[in-house]
Amino acid sequence: MFTRSEILAALAGSQEKLFVYYQALTPEELEQVCTSSEVPDDTPWRVKDHLAHLALVEHAFQRMIRQTLQGEIDPVGFSRVGATNRQEILHWINQRNQAYFEAHYDDSLETILSEFVATRAESLALLARLTDEELALPVPGAPWSDGSIGGVLITNAAHATQHLGWVEAGLGQLKV
Repeated sequence: MFTRSEILAALAGSQEKLFVYYQALTPEELEQVCTSSEVPDDTPWRVKDHLAHLALVEHAFQRMIRQTLQGEIDPVGFSRVGATNRQEILHWINQRNQAYFEAHYDDSLETILSEFVATRAESLALLARLTDEELALPVPGAPWSDGSIGGVLITNAAHATQHLGWVEAGLGQLKV
C-alpha cells in the first residue's frame, strides 16, 4: 500500500518533471512526430500529444476511483466494452486513446498544460478527501500497481515517466 505522502511526492515530482521538460521544448519539437500510433496505419503521435494523453488517462483513473467508492462492481469497465482478453482490451484502449488524440490534435501547449494542471488538481483534491482506509481499497479489475485506490493514483506518476521516456527516445532517434 502507498502512503498519502508517497502519492503526493510522486504526483508532484512527475508534474514538475513534465513541466520543466515540455516548457524547454521549441515549438518545432512539440510538433515533432516521435512515436507511432498503437492503432495500425493511423496518425503517429507528436511530442505534445503524449502530454494531452496523460490528462485523459488521469481523468479515467479518477472516474474509476469514484465508482469504486460508490460500490461499482466493474469500475475499470473492460467488460462493459465487450473485451474478454488482453488483446481486445488493448485494442479498445488504443482506439479510445487515438480518438482523444485526434479530438485534441490542434490544441496549443498552453491548452494542454492547462488541462493537465486542472486534471492533476482534481486528483490531488480527490486524494485529500480519501481516508487511509479508502486508499487501501482495491479497485476491482485494476491491473495497475497494487490494484488499490492509492496504487491507481500513484500510477499517474509512473505513466508520465513512461511517456516522457518514449518522447525522449523518439526525439533522440530523430536527432541522430
